[in-house]
Amino acid sequence: MIRVMMAIAALFGGLSVAAGAFATHALKARWSEGALTTFETGARYQMYHALALLLVVVLLSRAEVATQMPLKLAGIAFIVGTVLFSGSLYLLSATGIKWLGAIAPIGGAAFLVGWACLLVAAWSWQ
Repeated sequence: MIRVMMAIAALFGGLSVAAGAFATHALKARWSEGALTTFETGARYQMYHALALLLVVVLLSRAEVATQMPLKLAGIAFIVGTVLFSGSLYLLSATGIKWLGAIAPIGGAAFLVGWACLLVAAWSWQ
């Protein structure tokens, strides 16, 4: 699980950098200010949670058995949250389909679950 989470963190981080650069250089002249802001929000939160997922990987590599489950759940929540939150914002920006914006709060809730799981892991740390 550590290797998979680490690979996903690296993928999310790299794609976040690429998305930000793409928005700045290729989309700026083509998209509205609102669409760019939405896209950049997705990229920013993707990077935040790529780094959070990397933190989970480091903690998992050092954790006792009692702490591993909340850390694994945190990692899964950060992955799901990134796909739903950032993914829906990217699609909303690109397509203008408004109902996609309703998916972002589900991803945001997954982010909150991930952070709550980190809190649980902190209290069970040995």
